[in-house]
Amino acid sequence: MSNQVEEFNAYRAKMNDKLLQDNNKIIKRIFNLDTNAFAAGALDVKTKELLGLVASTVLRCDDCVKYHLESSYKEGVSKEEIMETLGIATLVGGTIVIPHLRRAYEYWEELENTEG
Repeated sequence: MSNQVEEFNAYRAKMNDKLLQDNNKIIKRIFNLDTNAFAAGALDVKTKELLGLVASTVLRCDDCVKYHLESSYKEGVSKEEIMETLGIATLVGGTIVIPHLRRAYEYWEELENTEG
């Protein structure tokens, strides 16, 4: 994996572990809700991840964008599907999301260059 992808995943895992070890019921429930919301249901996981990517881009959450890009990548989403999704996000979010679009594109390239 690329350094950017490895660093993001290591930091995310470390901090999630710390947050969950604090045993805060609200935080644990939010994490659980998030996990369950993105599980397959009437919508498949791929569709949910792409929806999450649009929302994350519009809300300008780079960590969220990275998470949904990687989850989408693991679901077999193509670059064309990602670009179409990011196009919709940019349309909805406006030009203010262009910096996030750039970072998303860079992160997707990192994912495509990973070995596993």
